[in-house]
Parts: sequence; C-alpha cells; structure tokens
Amino acid sequence: MSAETSATTPFVPIAFGTDGWRGLLDVDMTAANVARVATALADHLRTTPGPRTAAVGYDGRHRSAEFARLLAEILSGNGIAVHLVDSIVPTPALAYAVRTQGLQVGVMVTASHNPADYNGLKFKASYGGPFLTEDTHRVELLLDHSPRRQSSVNIQVEDFNAPYLAHLSTLVDMARIRAAQLPVLIDSMHGAGQRLLEQLLRAHGCPADTLAGEARTDFGGRAAEPIEKNLTPLRDALIAAPGRYALGVATDGDADRLGVLLETGEWLSAQETILLLADFVVNGKGLGGDLVKTSSVTDKLLALATPTRRVHDVQVGFKYICEAMLAHDVAFGAEESGGYGLKGHLPERDGLLSALLVLEMLAASGYRTLSALVQAKRAQFGPIHYDRIDLHYPHADRLTRLPDLHAAGPATVAGFAVAHTAAFYSSRGVVNGLKFRLAGDTRWLLLRASETEPLMRLYAEGQSAAEVAALLAAGQELLQSA
Repeated sequence: MSAETSATTPFVPIAFGTDGWRGLLDVDMTAANVARVATALADHLRTTPGPRTAAVGYDGRHRSAEFARLLAEILSGNGIAVHLVDSIVPTPALAYAVRTQGLQVGVMVTASHNPADYNGLKFKASYGGPFLTEDTHRVELLLDHSPRRQSSVNIQVEDFNAPYLAHLSTLVDMARIRAAQLPVLIDSMHGAGQRLLEQLLRAHGCPADTLAGEARTDFGGRAAEPIEKNLTPLRDALIAAPGRYALGVATDGDADRLGVLLETGEWLSAQETILLLADFVVNGKGLGGDLVKTSSVTDKLLALATPTRRVHDVQVGFKYICEAMLAHDVAFGAEESGGYGLKGHLPERDGLLSALLVLEMLAASGYRTLSALVQAKRAQFGPIHYDRIDLHYPHADRLTRLPDLHAAGPATVAGFAVAHTAAFYSSRGVVNGLKFRLAGDTRWLLLRASETEPLMRLYAEGQSAAEVAALLAAGQELLQSA
C-alpha cells in the first residue's frame, strides 16, 4: 500500500555538501527532512538514464536503521526497486553493491567521522563512487518539487557484507599474508567496521584481534575519526602487549578511512602511510597506472612518477580523486584524511581494504614489525616535514582573498621563489585553493578557504620543521596583508 502527502508544509533549509548531507540529529536530520531528500532523489532518478534501482545502507548511529527504512519506502513509493541492507554495513560495502549489481544509485545513512549527535546521507553513483557535483546540485534543486509517496512493495532486503568481503580477499595476496603470520590489532572505534576485518583475516588463517568491535550509537564516547588523538585505546593496548602484534589499524565511523599505528603504539601519519602505500602499489604489487593525490598530500609522491606514470594533484576531497580515477587509468588514490582507493576495486576510499593493503605491504617486505619497515623506508625516502593549521578568519573577504592573491601572483614565499602556482576552484568556479610550489625539492604552501566556516586552512611541506613553520607563518601574512 502506498501513501501520498502534500509537500506544502514548510521545512528548515537543507544545504548539501560535497558528499551528500549531514546535520544534527532531531534538529536538521529528522524523518521529515530525510523524506524530503529521498523524494528529491527519486525525482532526480526519474530524469536520469538508467534502471530505476537503488541500494540503501546504514551505519550504527542513532536512528540510522530507521532512516534507511524510510528512505527505502520513499524510493519504493516512487517506483524505484530498492535493495535494502539487512544489517549495519561499511560505506564501501554499500558502494560495492551499487557497482556490481548495476544499480542507478546508492544512499548510505551515515555521518562518517562526525560526532555521535550527527547523522547524514552519502550518495553513491552507479560506478560506486561519490556523486559528481552536478548530480548533488540537481538533487538539491529538486527538494520539495513533488509530494511524498511511500510504499514497501519494491523493497528487497539482502546481505551486502558477504560479497564485499569476498571481493576484498581477491585484491590482496591473502596467501602471502597468511604465510607471514603477522598479528594485527584492529580498532573499529565502535563503528560500521565492527569485526568484519578480523573475521575475514581469521577465515584465511591470519591472526587478528579487534577492539571496540561492536557498533554503538555513541561510539563508546570517542570521536570516530582515526587520528592520533582518538586512538589512545589502540595505542595503550599495543603498548600493554609488547611483541604480541606487528601493527595496529583503526577504521572510522563508516569504515571508509584508515589510521595506522606501529606495534610500539607510535602514530604513523597519513602522509607517511600514503607514501609507503603508493610505493608498494606501484613497485611492490606492480600495478600499472597513475597516482592521484589531493593537493595537501606530500609531494614526495612525485618521485614515483615515470614517463608512463603521472602523479595528479587534485582539489582536496575524495570526490576529486574519484573523478580522476574515472577519467584516467589510476593505480592508487589518496587523501590526507586517511582515505585511500585502489585500482580494481572502486573509485572510492575503503578503510578495510586499506588495512589489508598495509598488512600485505608488511608481509611482502620480509620484516616482522611495521616499525622495522618504516625505519627502512625513512632511510630510503627521507623524513616528511609537514604541518597544517586552521586559521580563524572572520573577515568579509574570506571568499575573495584567494582570487585576489591568485591575480597578484606573489613571486616569493618565506624567501623562496615561487616556481609554480596551482589554482583550485569551487563548484561555482571561484578560486578557493592556491598551492605555491617553491624553489627546491618538496617545498610548498597550500591555502584553502572554507565556504561554510570562518576559516582559512594552511598546509605546508618543507625540508625541516623550522622551514614548515616559516612557510605557514608566511601564509598567514599573505592572507592578512592588504
């Protein structure tokens, strides 16, 4: 049976981001607003070529399962065949179902690594990656265009996790990982990763244990973002068991991002993780294709370029990596926030696959601990000197400052000649990022303007910590000068 209601009731505004929509639970993220977005998405699908099919998944946040069912019923009421997940899933499992089943779209109910009092929706396109900017904008334009229709007749409930995990095991050398017998400690941060990685590894005879493996609405009181300050439980568990584990890994709230710790409990920065994984993918696994990195990622990856392998520098945000992976033959894509994508899988980040890739890298190296491998790679590539700051910038020219700087074209930064300036543009065609590559090796400054907050973000890489500090100080002077 279907239901239809008028769309004349006034609602609070909904502002979409680059990867969908997120908001405070029971304030922005309400059943009424979820229904509005689902109806707009249905209208979008009706004007888009392809089968009228969708997948809907959800994480362990408060009301995620409820919102997923509502989404499914609204889509079903609009004549769309819906594949609704039967339990909590990682976002990449939802994306994999979309691509492999030839579906038109996927919707994941999650707020990713945001605090527990948030929830949201991520849109996935037929290729298994994030919506392109124009598609997200189209859905936004269609809000409140049609009345609400709701039905359960076109909903099929199914398991997304089993086929996804089976596929992951084909992307890495499980036999080599099993032969190495390198115990890994996994911190799922009470997110959607749950015990899936441990189950996969143990099914292949590989030793693994999991912390915080049960999905909880409040993530156990932690922020579900796998960065150093949030991984104290994993660090402490590694330190408390010296010699027991070869490394530690952590996935975020919806398990599409990865954080890595050495077996000693030391944090391995995302910058260093990216360099090691990129090197392994092209020189260890021998995957052909280019490398893609967001502009805030270390330029040491440029050393991996060859006459047949480009290194693409793109706007910050994984959707820009996705666009490059769709347009080019890409072996590996990476962003500073711990999102990594691999050829042969999806044009999308995947925390579980990234963990497997780190484990395969260690197994292939012959070392017994991650710290031993990292020490060897630091001797090969040298240290990474990098830092970033988020600068409070309440001035009215926040969105025009970078276009003005681009037009002015500074010749030097912190005493170094500007060798090249790359401009990055917002969805409205306005410069919202500038990267100054400076004279010398691996030396740059990146400035980015937030479109939603009174912030300017500054990133720098140099040849020493003091040099990085000088570059960041010079960046602040550039922003605040007349």
